[in-house]
Amino acid sequence: MRIALLHSRIRVEERLLADALTARGIDFDIIDVREEVFDIFDAGKWAGYDAAIDRCISQTQSLAVARVLERFGVRVVNASGVIEACGDKLTTSLLLARAGVPTPRVRVAVDEPSALRAVEEMGYPCVLKPTVGSWGRLLACVRDRDAAEAIVEHKATLGGPQHGVFYVQELVDKPGRDLRVFMAGDEPFAAIARTSKHWITNTARGGTASAFRLDAAASRICRDASRAVGGGVLAVDLLETGGGEVLVSEVNHTMEFRNSIEPTGVDIPGRIVEYVVAAAAQNERAGALA
Repeated sequence: MRIALLHSRIRVEERLLADALTARGIDFDIIDVREEVFDIFDAGKWAGYDAAIDRCISQTQSLAVARVLERFGVRVVNASGVIEACGDKLTTSLLLARAGVPTPRVRVAVDEPSALRAVEEMGYPCVLKPTVGSWGRLLACVRDRDAAEAIVEHKATLGGPQHGVFYVQELVDKPGRDLRVFMAGDEPFAAIARTSKHWITNTARGGTASAFRLDAAASRICRDASRAVGGGVLAVDLLETGGGEVLVSEVNHTMEFRNSIEPTGVDIPGRIVEYVVAAAAQNERAGALA
């Protein structure tokens, strides 16, 4: 078996995945997608790969490369449809809502006056966030009309794809933490609580990770969320409400995991590699039967 480890920058996670592949004796190549030219009519070297692990930072790059490799019959983890579903928060929310997965309330607008009306309808406090983004960046907690007017004006003036859609989400009164659950297909194999005094609890923003044991109800919600976006190797972010309900906030398709290995004691890169190998073998069997 031969696997392509796709990246646009080598981080700790990519090194850990390379170590996991090496430890299992799997033949692999580390490929910087920025240096590649893809001929959509000629598979070329890509025909020699059984699977590819997408670790590109850019969603646009990930989506383009995944689509090309899938055209050549390469099993990509995660698939282009999953990248598309998870890479846009509005798309994720729509899929979760359609599947009946509990998720925070959302209002969407595409113009300044409508955005202010969406905020007013949601009620204060609420959250304005870009539909595309990560690491808790460009999130704003809107606590009154003055703040809403200022933030909406800034987004409209800045323009660009990150600000063209006004995505308004209810602010969940979480208990100083959120939960991140790592999924391999339908299996939640590790979970952390991310704790912070700040309302944004991402570890990239200073949140502290600790191991967390999921109950059966939360595990079921994570499985439903994974299926809703197409499955694969994912990180499902959960919010706990004051009433004891668990809501799916986001689903991540190229998650970082360096800060979650030690507290959980789980070999996360190893589990990812094992899932990819199994997916590639399944793809090969399906091709043989076709």
